[in-house]
Amino acid sequence: MKIDNKNIILTGAASGIGRALLEQLSALPSRILAVDMDPARLEEACAAQTGKPATVTPFLCDLSSRENIDRLFDEALLSMGRIDLFFANAGFAYYEQVEQPDWEHIEKIYRVNVFNTIYTIEKMQALFANEPYRVVVTASAMAFIAVPGYAIYSSTKAALDRFADGYRWQMKDPRKLVMVYPIGTRTGFFRAAGHNVPEAWPTQTPEQVARAILRGVEKDRQTVYPSALFRLVMFLDRFLPMHRLEQSMEQKRLEGWLANK
Repeated sequence: MKIDNKNIILTGAASGIGRALLEQLSALPSRILAVDMDPARLEEACAAQTGKPATVTPFLCDLSSRENIDRLFDEALLSMGRIDLFFANAGFAYYEQVEQPDWEHIEKIYRVNVFNTIYTIEKMQALFANEPYRVVVTASAMAFIAVPGYAIYSSTKAALDRFADGYRWQMKDPRKLVMVYPIGTRTGFFRAAGHNVPEAWPTQTPEQVARAILRGVEKDRQTVYPSALFRLVMFLDRFLPMHRLEQSMEQKRLEGWLANK
């Protein structure tokens, strides 16, 4: 799918992969509704696109409730008429040792990372089933290799992966759902997950991930793996338990983090 001259929603637009996507999408003639829940960072991110070919409009929204997602769709349809590309990029992580049961803690991350994304996919299908569109979901390599310290976060991304695998069977055009599996990205993501959180290894820049995403959309790929190294690890894991080595390394990093808390 060509990306220029499209009506686009981009969530999580104020930072990380979302900000990199905003920068690269703004270089093309298009209309972008840039969504985030941080007003200052969102305003700054959108203002930085002034003078570029795209028309960028900030939209402040907390995506943890159905009502707010419906409001986002209503605004997009009112202002743009239709939605061609929906980049479902918003999400967050916990870095922690899970010790005590905490329903609200679990529900909070599932509302944003899982419920919001699945509901968005369903709404796009209901609105535009017979028209061309793409929903591009930022999942994670942790959907395949669960990392110690990120047990709950990994489970949210695995849930999205399994949903996509089943849901595509009922879509007339499975290419309309694009799943992206980045490795750790060098952004404020890890800092937001907890205090002095060690960054996972290996990592990529958000600009590299954004470029891979846009290439994937233009080439009509259903799945995008921004890291060639991760693809190699996944291949080798068929023959050797490579994921166990990664998990062992990350467990040691978690233990060190806990000891220094």
